[in-house]
Amino acid sequence: MQPDHTAHTASRARRGRAGSAPRFEGLRSKLFDVAFGAWTALQAPMIPVLALARRPRLVRAAVRVWTGGVFALARGILRLRVREQGLENKHLDSPCIYVCNHQSTWETLAFNQLVPDVCIIAKHELRRIPIFGWFLEHSPMILIDRSGGGRALAGMITQAREEAAKGRSILIFPEGTRVGVTDRCEFQPGLIALYRKLGLPIVPVAHNAGHVWRRDVKTGGTITVAYFPAIPPGLPGAEVSAQVEELLNVEKDRLPPCTALSDNGK
Repeated sequence: MQPDHTAHTASRARRGRAGSAPRFEGLRSKLFDVAFGAWTALQAPMIPVLALARRPRLVRAAVRVWTGGVFALARGILRLRVREQGLENKHLDSPCIYVCNHQSTWETLAFNQLVPDVCIIAKHELRRIPIFGWFLEHSPMILIDRSGGGRALAGMITQAREEAAKGRSILIFPEGTRVGVTDRCEFQPGLIALYRKLGLPIVPVAHNAGHVWRRDVKTGGTITVAYFPAIPPGLPGAEVSAQVEELLNVEKDRLPPCTALSDNGK
């Protein structure tokens, strides 16, 4: 009996296609990283001009141009899209505290586009990154030293109160660090302190960016960002923190998977 060459060839073709997809995604990811770096480097000449101008509104506009360019590159090279759910809960008409799960650097950049003029609380190590750190620090952000204990917490509250008085919402990642897509982490005490001291409603936000925007590689697909109904101020802080923690941990697992897109973008 002669070997079935047709079946053997088909099997090899399937294995070839399966193996080529990760390699192609890896090439796209590397190309995006190069383009991201080049686009960021192009912003460097603006820094001394913006620093001398001392116009915060102009700096924030430049940050939105920069992050807008980053996500245009992500759409064009990675075929990465963003879908927002619960837009009626977005609370753009007055300040609030956005509480978001932290899976990647994507959300730190994305909120400059999703919620214009938001003030993001992040770790102070970000300011050390050339160009990138300068823009994030002046976007504005509240950069805190997590080893600073009570002094760092008090400084965060003071700065957040000043920003909220200007009509600006505050974004905090209460896990305190990036957490794997299937992992859970207890919230840090900064959320309760903000909620008690600022007297602002909390808007929980869940997303699934960690599936596609990973440390080692970035892939195509659709990131879903879901906004949930605001929690009013004045409730017991520990109770609210536990409620938001449970909500985000449950809802981030319920979000639709980040389905990879085909080359034609469909």
